[in-house]
Amino acid sequence: MIGSYDYCGHYEFTFQWLESLGGVELVREYWLEAISIDAQRHAREIIIPEGLAGMKKYWSHSLEEEAAGYAFTSDEKRFRIDMHVCPSKGFLMNNGLEQYSDYCDHCLGWIGPMMKDAGFVVDHEHDHCGMCWWEFRKNDDLTAPSAVGEFAGDKDVRLQPAWNSATLDVFHRVVDDRNKCKQPSQVATGSSPVT
Repeated sequence: MIGSYDYCGHYEFTFQWLESLGGVELVREYWLEAISIDAQRHAREIIIPEGLAGMKKYWSHSLEEEAAGYAFTSDEKRFRIDMHVCPSKGFLMNNGLEQYSDYCDHCLGWIGPMMKDAGFVVDHEHDHCGMCWWEFRKNDDLTAPSAVGEFAGDKDVRLQPAWNSATLDVFHRVVDDRNKCKQPSQVATGSSPVT
């Protein structure tokens, strides 16, 4: 049996191998079919019917199991995750196992389609160094993502000194990894809902 940390290296290698066989579209197909629909079936079974409450239920359990450094913030309209220490990206960096061009994209690659099926959109940024944040809201809610510290307070990962030391990938009102901006100032606000 493969250990959970060793799994991260094999997971990341698989993304690179698939891309070499069929390009990024084959990787996206894998994220959708093998991860979002199959491996994360249990997440879909909680989040799609239960919405925001299901998100809290699912991620409270899974991130605790992964020993992630994270914080949640929620209200009646949105759910937010601030990931201060991603255990899988940290494992890859600490062991020199960075083969795929953007390992962090796989999270949005499986979470985005699930959120679309649940009727939600995603605001997300990741720094390629094990820190990221997510805000989920209904797809007809045109509210812009929260400003730094506005919603999550001192739990906001964007307040960390290391946050601005890396190139950020920014996603606004998305359900997959295709609409990536490289700098937060490029994020458009007031976009129409994703359907």
